[in-house]
Amino acid sequence: MPHLSGSLRLHMKINPAARLTELPLHFFASYTDTLAKLEAQGIDVIHLDVGSPDLPPPDAVIRTLAEKAAEPHTHGYQSHRWTASYRNAWSDFYRQRFAVNLDPDLNILPLIGSKEGIFHLMLAMLNPEDVVLVPNPGYITYLRGTQLAGGHPYQFVLDEKSWYLPDFASIPSEIISKAKILWLNYPNNPTSATAGLDFFAEALDFARKNNLLVCHDAAYTQITYENFKAHSLLEIAGALENAVEFNTLSKSHNMAGWRVGILAGNADVIQALYKLKSSADSGHFLPIIEAATTALATPQEWLDQRNLIYQERRDILHAGLVKLGFNLPLPMASLYIWWELPDGIDAASFTTDLLENTHVSGTPGNVFGSQGEGYIRLSLTESTQRIIDAVDRLTNWINHGTAFSNRG
Repeated sequence: MPHLSGSLRLHMKINPAARLTELPLHFFASYTDTLAKLEAQGIDVIHLDVGSPDLPPPDAVIRTLAEKAAEPHTHGYQSHRWTASYRNAWSDFYRQRFAVNLDPDLNILPLIGSKEGIFHLMLAMLNPEDVVLVPNPGYITYLRGTQLAGGHPYQFVLDEKSWYLPDFASIPSEIISKAKILWLNYPNNPTSATAGLDFFAEALDFARKNNLLVCHDAAYTQITYENFKAHSLLEIAGALENAVEFNTLSKSHNMAGWRVGILAGNADVIQALYKLKSSADSGHFLPIIEAATTALATPQEWLDQRNLIYQERRDILHAGLVKLGFNLPLPMASLYIWWELPDGIDAASFTTDLLENTHVSGTPGNVFGSQGEGYIRLSLTESTQRIIDAVDRLTNWINHGTAFSNRG
């Protein structure tokens, strides 16, 4: 067989899959590069963009990781179901926090972070042309996972008038008849909205009547303020018939980089995702699994004290924006302030100006869908002093009069 010449090799074109043609690069992939370039120039950027906790996990978690990593037998492949102790710890967690009983073998599947589970579940459940009901604004992986699995997303509106809860009656019947999955996320990213048990019962009833699987992203249920209690969808009687819930230690225990979570709920859906993941990954690092198991036994007092730190930051950032004349709700959960801009202000352009003029980074709301236009999401994952500094920078810029000049 003849060898290809060097010149011919230079002109060859290797094309990616057609499914990637319409897929944009994730916002944070490019934005992170932008921020890194600024910091390489010596610019002090205050990061209020990504919800990546700045505080460490509990001390016992780090000790467990170090001790187990030092043991020579812990470095091999692990089961796709990880360890019984990890699954049992999540079962105990749900029973203690939500009074929900989950069979650790039938109703719990470990995930390498909830994001991969959200993405892979769409591959496991969707056929071409299946419709998925996706919140707008909402976490982008619901949308991207649907698209790459060959499904069709229908984006239902979340807006402030309805406290960012969906109006199921507004979804056209011809859409519902083709739909297979309904996505929910409370406490909500990006809006920080919360939902009560009455709403979850309504959502499950709507789903049963229309033969839908409900997928609830519960990543922020453990970050709450002022004695507010966030609920699990699985608290509703009969939820295991047609619902699953994603949970994770990323936000709750400051373990975003550890990539540990679960899918909990309907046993048939658990089995479908397990079948797919058995071809997609090979378990996780045992010391991380053991440390995550330790994290799930963390006393509630640790979570309460950590949440007080976030609450102080929330209060500082919220009060600073209110003092500048903005009317915005005080979130009772999650890591975010959902900042509504004046009418006619483009979120992406304003975020760019914000970064250039104050070196404070935020996330434009339209990253989360068209309904996020006119909003900025600000994260509470910088130190309290850095939040104070960010408010000072914003105040100086806006009071100087250039922030909203020649706009709208």
